Amino acid sequence: MTGLKSVSTGATNVGRKRTLNEDALLVRPEAGIWAVCDGVGGHDAGEVASQAVVDALAAIAPVDSAGALLARVRGAITEVNGELRRQAGAGKTIATTATVLLAYGEHFACLWAGDSRCYRRRGGALQQITRDHSLVQDMLDKGMITPAEAENHPRGNIVTRAVGAADELLLDKVNDRIQADDLFLLCSDGLNKVVPESEINHILSSYALDVAADRLIAAALAGGAPDNVTVVLVTFRDAAAPDF
Repeated sequence: MTGLKSVSTGATNVGRKRTLNEDALLVRPEAGIWAVCDGVGGHDAGEVASQAVVDALAAIAPVDSAGALLARVRGAITEVNGELRRQAGAGKTIATTATVLLAYGEHFACLWAGDSRCYRRRGGALQQITRDHSLVQDMLDKGMITPAEAENHPRGNIVTRAVGAADELLLDKVNDRIQADDLFLLCSDGLNKVVPESEINHILSSYALDVAADRLIAAALAGGAPDNVTVVLVTFRDAAAPDF
């Protein structure tokens, strides 16, 4: 392989029930950084928190190694966490989920806190590579509820981890090598709680990247879109392959 090049796009929509879009997204292919953040509902100024993370990631200067990229992104999000804690003050919370995809050379890493997800589509199969930091996921892991019960659980909006939610920020990480034609989807829960994974995979397999992003949003709207919905799509191609 002669190397990989990325192609990416993103889209967001306020949905059918909300008046304010508390989601934020970042598409920085030149820096190898993509992100989706979802201001935590029920708290103060979720849109401030989500935008603060995106702004911090947008300000990261180019780096010369995968390790440096990972360290700067961790540092930036941790700094935002502290600032949100200071802004909120006693008795209040300004918080957001954050799911961030990083790519350097032929490797990727995904960092996240909360229930915004990252999926990877490889060889026709769609796989969720993040694990939700949510009450429902914890209950599912403990066998307290079934997958069917988890889908429409009344406490499905409660996250157990978020940027700005606690003094100490814990970010989970997965990393692996990238293969040519890998496609990554980052999304807020406004997508995956409305659109089945089978339909998401069908859309990703049927349309060009920018069209697929709009189709995913449209599918969420068709399903009622009770929440804001945001998607970022990133695919990696053999750098020697011609552009079409």
